[in-house]
Amino acid sequence: MARRRPVWMFAGGAALWVLLLALLPWWLGLPTLLSLAAAALLLQQRLAAPHAALIRSALRWGLPGWLFALQRALGGDAFAWGAALLGALVGYTLLAGLEAWLDRDLRRAPADPPAAEWPELAHAPIGPPAEIIELLPPQWHEARGELPDPLGGVVHCEPGGCRFDDGTRVDAPDDFARIAFSPAGRWFAACSDRRGVLLWDRQRERRYRLRGWQLSGWYREQPWLSRHEDTIPLSLAAVLGRDAEDPS
Repeated sequence: MARRRPVWMFAGGAALWVLLLALLPWWLGLPTLLSLAAAALLLQQRLAAPHAALIRSALRWGLPGWLFALQRALGGDAFAWGAALLGALVGYTLLAGLEAWLDRDLRRAPADPPAAEWPELAHAPIGPPAEIIELLPPQWHEARGELPDPLGGVVHCEPGGCRFDDGTRVDAPDDFARIAFSPAGRWFAACSDRRGVLLWDRQRERRYRLRGWQLSGWYREQPWLSRHEDTIPLSLAAVLGRDAEDPS
């Protein structure tokens, strides 16, 4: 488990970053901030969670430094300070919109269900008749080399994804380490400890990237997922917020 950095290191780094952008000419600081925003937007699926958080922090702290450089270039008078304050309003509004867009998947995902015990739910006095769901645990394989395909042939796995005998390629995060198939081979799953799970419905040709979720098992040839090992698994339809639609 990675050690957490001390608070003073973060504060010192943030202060140096603000000072650097404040001393640079504004026409150098602006492209730097725009490049970081573009990286956060275009490389969202490839960036590791710590790197994405670092870029967001750099944007939040770098904007005041660049605004100080801007007002200094404008002369440092009342007009310059007014332009800087207006730039802060516009800049942080755009930054809030960018972060809302990057976190759109987290807002769509349902909140973690309450940590209730299974016996308590089974003996609930109200509600529809309970259905006992027994999940088949996924059979994980290391994502490297050639692996047998339940539908025939082999799967060739390498960093960045897997290739099937029919020519189909499934791109996965560079750090994905394990793959699994549903019991009948309809579903393909690639697991990454930091980026969640990637699911491919081979029958419907649909792919789902679910950040923050892990595959708990299979029920009636469908994936069930959970955020943590101690929470109750949910069907894929519930995770996607489409409970009225039957994904079978």
